[in-house]
Amino acid sequence: MAQEDKERRQVLLRINSVLYNELNKWADDEFRSLNAQIEYVLTKALQKEHSKKANK
Repeated sequence: MAQEDKERRQVLLRINSVLYNELNKWADDEFRSLNAQIEYVLTKALQKEHSKKANK
């Protein structure tokens, strides 16, 4: 994540309706699109995982 990649890739994501609704509500609460919210969540998860590995 050191360098931001401006290229976007399309990914088909299948999730259950409960998770979809929760993510959509969270995105609305934070004034983001659903796509941006999913990207935000995934980015934070990767940052957390990288920091855990760096601390080992």
